[in-house]
Amino acid sequence: MAAAGRSIKEQAKSGRLVVTVLKYLTLVVGCLVVFIPIVVILLGAFKDGKEFANTGVFELPKSWSFGNFKTAFFEGKVLLGLRNTGIILLVSCAGTILTGTMTAFVIQRFDGYFTRAVKGLFLLATLLPNISMQVTVFRIVSKLGLYNTMWAPIILYVGTDIISIYIFMQFLSQISVSLDESAIMDGASYPRIYFSIILPNLTPAIATVLIIKFVSIYNDFYTPQLYMQNEKLLVVSTVLYKYISSTTIKWEVVFAGIILCIIPTLVIFLSLQKYIYSGLVSGSVKE
Repeated sequence: MAAAGRSIKEQAKSGRLVVTVLKYLTLVVGCLVVFIPIVVILLGAFKDGKEFANTGVFELPKSWSFGNFKTAFFEGKVLLGLRNTGIILLVSCAGTILTGTMTAFVIQRFDGYFTRAVKGLFLLATLLPNISMQVTVFRIVSKLGLYNTMWAPIILYVGTDIISIYIFMQFLSQISVSLDESAIMDGASYPRIYFSIILPNLTPAIATVLIIKFVSIYNDFYTPQLYMQNEKLLVVSTVLYKYISSTTIKWEVVFAGIILCIIPTLVIFLSLQKYIYSGLVSGSVKE
């Protein structure tokens, strides 16, 4: 009996060991899949054209020159793309936060037939594929005179962000209604409640939405390519596409441009990560 017990324990221990090894092996493979392309791009960005063509992708650069970054930043119009992308991001994110939090506040706090109908419409809108509505959306944008302007993607980014509204609604459900009632008893209006109570308590949700929105807009190629054909309205994604689609492709310069375009996303994420993590665990412990 004792020998059988030890055998069962050894089998369970070996089983846990196999699971642990597989778990960490999966994590290592996932990290390699993510970091290997970044390492290849980073090493290639510091090589000149001759060295890039005659060396392996994992070989260290001999010169470590920053000339490719200078070429991509100025001649490759990455600076123009970053400027236009920054303007679109600033207006779109501000509009999303303002309209999203206000809409979530009304729907979450005022339960009625109208708000329930709005919830149903939002849910229905999430089920509709965007590609099936592009012809109609394009005609509306053209009729409004927004084609080949920055307002076309801005309005589309702000007006179609239903996921952000649901995120704000989820966080609002964790803010006690008694705070609103106390403020109303003290004579506060609903706008005052929104700006003084609701908005400050939604900081983790706002940070989460900002990250999602930033990455979504920053990586979006379809909308700028479709609605902004003017060369002066290039954004980060279309700048790299224009550069790659030229007759002579200098991959080392393209890699440098990719690194320059990654930096803003990395800075934003590192700046807001503490709010994101606090938002993910918010409400997980109930008193």
